[in-house]
Formats: sequence, C-alpha cells, structure tokens
Amino acid sequence: MEVEVGSIVSGRVTGITKFGAFVALEGGKSGLVHISEVSRSFVNDIHDFLTEGQEVQVKVLSVSPEGKINLSIKQTQEVPALRPRPQRPAFRAPAAPVPAAPSAPVPPQEPSFEDKLKQFMTISDSKQSEFNRHMAGKRGGRRRK
Repeated sequence: MEVEVGSIVSGRVTGITKFGAFVALEGGKSGLVHISEVSRSFVNDIHDFLTEGQEVQVKVLSVSPEGKINLSIKQTQEVPALRPRPQRPAFRAPAAPVPAAPSAPVPPQEPSFEDKLKQFMTISDSKQSEFNRHMAGKRGGRRRK
C-alpha cells in the first residue's frame, strides 16, 4: 500500500524516543511522529501522551525520496474552540472632582509633571555645576581671563 501525503491512516506505536514516536503503518511501512506533532499542548515527556502498542490515527505530512515518512497526530485532532476574551470596559475619563465642603480642610495637591520636571532640572543643574567646579579644582586648572 502506498501512503499519500495528506491522508489520515491508523497505525500502532512501535517505539518511543525522546524526540518522537515510531508508528507502524499498514503495508509494513513505518513513520515518525515528531514530539512537536504529538499534541496541540506542550509535550515535555512523550510518555505522558503515548505508550508502545497504542493504536493511533496519524496524518501523513511528507514522504522523502529515501522513504522516510513524517507523521502527525495533532493534525488529526479537532482544533479546540477559542474561548471568547472578556470585554474590557470602555475607557471613561474620570469624573470631575466634587468640590469639598468649605469647612473641610483642602488636602495638598500633588505637583504636576511640569513642576516636578522643573524642580528636578534646577537640582540637577546645581549638582552638575558643583561637580564641574570640583573637577576643575582636581585638575589644577584655573580660569584664565
């Protein structure tokens, strides 16, 4: 019997290795199911999915000129239905803050980004100029007029 690429045939697992399983097909032929073609889920240990002597349905992926047959078990299985993603709520701008009662103390507001940046730049400039003066003193350099 000649195996055709794309056909689904039944076979028996004859050997299991760390990289896949050998499957005996009808007509005395044998093919390999690579570990990546065993299941749609991650396969760490092939023994968790297959045992020697187990009957399996396989799809013929390719036949090389040397007669090597590549098989797949996962392509014979149904594709699991995708779970619908939960919908995220639409973005809504925060509501305007409610003015506090006149008698309640007003909590201090956090400075804006621009204010923080201005403060950082001022501190950074003073530190940089101090560092430059310090390094000029170490180099022995004096300012010339």
